[in-house]
Amino acid sequence: MKMKDSPGQGLSALHEDQRREPRQLTNVLLGIIAFALVLFLLVQARFILISLAIAIILFSLTSEAINGVGRLRIGPLRIPPRVASLIALALIAGGLLTLTAVLISQVNTVITIILNYAGPAQRAIAELFGWMGPDVEQSVLESMQRIQVAGYLTTLAGQASNLLSATILVILFVGFLFAERIWFDAKLMSLMGDQERATRISKTVGTIMRRVNHYLLVKAAVSGVTAIAVYGVFTFGGLELAAPVAIITFALNFIPSIGSIIATIIAALAAYVLTQNPYQAASVFSIIGVLQFIIGNVIDPMLMGHALRLSSFGIIISLAFWGAVWGLPGMFLAVPIMVAMMIICAQSPTLRPLAVLLSREGLPESEH
Repeated sequence: MKMKDSPGQGLSALHEDQRREPRQLTNVLLGIIAFALVLFLLVQARFILISLAIAIILFSLTSEAINGVGRLRIGPLRIPPRVASLIALALIAGGLLTLTAVLISQVNTVITIILNYAGPAQRAIAELFGWMGPDVEQSVLESMQRIQVAGYLTTLAGQASNLLSATILVILFVGFLFAERIWFDAKLMSLMGDQERATRISKTVGTIMRRVNHYLLVKAAVSGVTAIAVYGVFTFGGLELAAPVAIITFALNFIPSIGSIIATIIAALAAYVLTQNPYQAASVFSIIGVLQFIIGNVIDPMLMGHALRLSSFGIIISLAFWGAVWGLPGMFLAVPIMVAMMIICAQSPTLRPLAVLLSREGLPESEH
């Protein structure tokens, strides 16, 4: 026979519910405060954190290559890991400094050309609205002339000068990571105190590195092919700015979904400003648009395979968030950060629903 609950038991359950509600509210408030604090630190330390994120990516890309070099033999001799790390660091430093010099040179070229073409560009853009009447065209021209081009160019030059400081900081971070890499397993074991947990975390880190490396290598190859195609279109059309537009296309193609669209619009606007011929600009837009569509929707997914498997909506949200927090560098780093978050969340039963939402098929753990 089922016994009825006594009044004392009912009061005890009621008191327990009353105590649970304040605890839940406290946890929610603590979570909001923690998120706000982390967001504040991300914004305030953005320069250092962006440099550190880029250094970790470069370290991840070269770590396996260093291990391969360390296994090579020259006769009876084997290259020591420290020597392989020094060689890799020298190559990375040389490559980054060269890339920085090229980017600064292209920024200076773009600034000079913008100063020369600022007036014609404003008039050319205003003429696009001529079909709406002379009043509209004049209004657009006056609005364009109110844009403080010099201020934007000063900001652009300042960003270019900061690039050298960031490059040096990245090289220092990579150097320290190489110096510490031989102790990573021992530190992880001491930190976890359990071989099984240390092995699981090491596998998780390895999975993140493999997926991010695959994504970046494929993106670099696809972006390079796209940039060469854009350079060929501008060169064949006898247009200036072939190299700067190609470099901009290469960089923007690392931003998923919207990067290729922005790059195509920039190329078309550059062609229109240079020629002031809407038909030639439309031809450039159509050709580059078709190339971007084929490369982005056929070649890129075929090479990427199932290595990424991120939700398209999640990518847009990640781009918006990291773009708001870290600006343009944050948009470049949005996908690698999202990959790491998905894999880490998949290891925790509490956070696994977030990993499922971030994944494309709802299978964040699978290794296809």
